[in-house]
This record gives sequence, structure tokens and C-alpha cells, in this order.
Amino acid sequence: MATISLRKGNTRLPPEVNRVLYVRNLPFNISSEEMYDIFGKYGAIRQIRIGTNKDTRGTAFVVYEDIYDAKTAVDHLSGFNVANRYLIVLYYQQAKMSKKFDQKKKEDELAKMQEKYGVSLNKDK
Repeated sequence: MATISLRKGNTRLPPEVNRVLYVRNLPFNISSEEMYDIFGKYGAIRQIRIGTNKDTRGTAFVVYEDIYDAKTAVDHLSGFNVANRYLIVLYYQQAKMSKKFDQKKKEDELAKMQEKYGVSLNKDK
């Protein structure tokens, strides 16, 4: 298999490669069994988390046991068609995800403070 040749060649992987994949553009009604069928072809899976609430529907996290299996999955499943939707499969990057959530948290805090003190940011006044 391709993963065996990668290991024997002692290939250096790029720094963004890790065992955790972030999958976007999933059908909302996809089951965990279907996810295991699709992603399990490329190696042993430790965990799959499918987004269920309004903000996370259509996304999932897939955690592989081995980093080379994760790389193979990204290489083969990016652009894969599932129920007429093309998957976007990326390596999970903690720094980018936390920035996104921190920004939303700060915006929510600001809105609460504005409402509490009756402050408006309209420049027309």
C-alpha cells in the first residue's frame, strides 16, 4: 500500500499534517456508520465527531490512529462526492480554530456590554 512505502521511505511530512482531520460540506443527514465506511478505508479510526447543532452541522472531526493514514485520507477524500456534495477535508489546526471562536466570543461580549450600558456604535449621531 501507499502508506507502507511512505513509512519505509522515512518521508518527512509537512508541519501541518496531523492525525486529526476537519471535514466540511458534509450532508446534514450523514450517519456515523457512513462516516466510518468512507474514512475507515484509509486506516484505523480512533474517533469521529459529527457536528449536530446549528453552527456545526455539515462538519466533522475524524481522528486517525496513525498520521500516515490521515495523510492518505486527505489526499484521497478532498473533493470526494458524497450525496452530491464535495467534501472539504483539511488537517485540524488548533490555532486557526481557536482564533475563530475567540473572535465570536469577543463579539458576543461586546454586544452584551453595549446592550447593558445602552451604547450604540452608529457614527451617524
